[in-house]
Amino acid sequence: MRLMKLAAALSATLVAALALASCGGEQKLKIGVAGPLTGKDAVFGAQLKQGVQLAVDDLNAAGGLNGQQLELVVGDDAGDPKQGRSVANTFVGEGVKFVVGHFNSGVTEPASDVYAENGILMVTPGSTNPKITERGLSNVFRVCGRDDQQGKVAGEYIAAHFKDKKIAIAHDKTTYGKGLADETKKVMNGLGVQEVLYEGINSGERDFSALVSKIKDSGADIVYWGGVHTEGGSILRQMRAAGVNAIMMGGDGIATDEFAALGGPGTEGTLMTFGPDPQKRPEAQAVIEKFKARNFKPEAYTLYSYAAVQVIAEAAKAANTVDPAKVAEELHKGNTYKTVIGDLAFDPKGDVTRIDYVMYTWQKQPDGTITYVQN
Repeated sequence: MRLMKLAAALSATLVAALALASCGGEQKLKIGVAGPLTGKDAVFGAQLKQGVQLAVDDLNAAGGLNGQQLELVVGDDAGDPKQGRSVANTFVGEGVKFVVGHFNSGVTEPASDVYAENGILMVTPGSTNPKITERGLSNVFRVCGRDDQQGKVAGEYIAAHFKDKKIAIAHDKTTYGKGLADETKKVMNGLGVQEVLYEGINSGERDFSALVSKIKDSGADIVYWGGVHTEGGSILRQMRAAGVNAIMMGGDGIATDEFAALGGPGTEGTLMTFGPDPQKRPEAQAVIEKFKARNFKPEAYTLYSYAAVQVIAEAAKAANTVDPAKVAEELHKGNTYKTVIGDLAFDPKGDVTRIDYVMYTWQKQPDGTITYVQN
C-alpha cells in the first residue's frame, strides 16, 4: 500500500512538473527588426531597434498580441543588400512572422523578396524608394512616404524660392540617394529650373575635394544632396573649408543630429524635407517619456518604428489572427490605425495614404547645438 501511495505521489508530482514546463515553454510569437546596427548608418539602425523594442515591451506588458507574448529577433544588415538578404533568410529559419525594417531602400528591396517568398509580413519605417511598393507584393508596407512625394516637395520649393539661383545636384549612387535626387531634379526641371551640375559620389567616400571643386566652379547657390547624413555632413564641412557658402538641401536621410556633428557650424541654414515632427504629436508624448526614461532620444525613425509595430498589432487584433497573410489582407482594407505618428491607412500598394512632407531648416538652439526645426 505504501508503495502504491508513493507511486501515486510521484505521478502527481510528474504531472504538475510537466504542466509547469508546458506553461513556461509557451511558444512566443516572433517579430523581427532589421536595419544597419553597424556601419555608417548605425544611428538609424539604433532608432529602428529602440522603437520596436519599446513597442514590443508595451504590447507584452498589456497581455501580448491576441493573447500571445512577443519575442523580438534583431538583425543587423549593416546597410548592405547582401547582408540584408542574409538577415531575411535567418529570420525565415527562426520562424519570424512579422518584420519591421529595413531602413535603406537598396537593402529593403532584396530582403522583401525573401519575405514575400516565405509569407512574412514586412513594414518598413524608412525605405522611401517608390520601387519598394510598386512590385505588387501583398506583404510589403511602409509607414513613411515615398521619394516621388518627397522629391515633389523639394523640387517645388526650389522652383518657388530659388528659381533664379544656380542649383547643383549631388547623390551617393544608392537606390535611395540617386532616386531622391532624380525625383527632385525631375520636378524642378518640369518647373523650368535647370541644374548647373549633376554629380554622383561613391557611398563611403571621405575625400570630396573633387566634388567640392566642381561645386565651387559651377557657382552653385544651392546644393541638393541625395544621400544620408554621413557623406552629406562631410561634404558640407569640406565645402565650408573651401569657402563655398552654398546652402545645402537634403531629404530624410540627414534627419539625425549627427548630421550637424559631422557638418559643423556650417550646417546652420541647411534645408531638409521630412514628415511633420512626430515628437510634437500629443499622442506620442507618453511614449516619448518612456524613451527618455531609457536615456534615448526618439528622433527621426524611432517613433516610425514604434508605429510600425502598432499597425501590425492593430491589424492582427482586427483580423483576430496572427497569420501574416490575413493580417496583410486586413491592412489592405484601407482602415485607419491610431499610432504615435498619427492616423495611418494604407492603399492597395502598401503605401500610407497621407502625403505630408514638409520643409525643415537646421537652426542653432539656445544651448548652442544645431538641429532641424520645422518651418
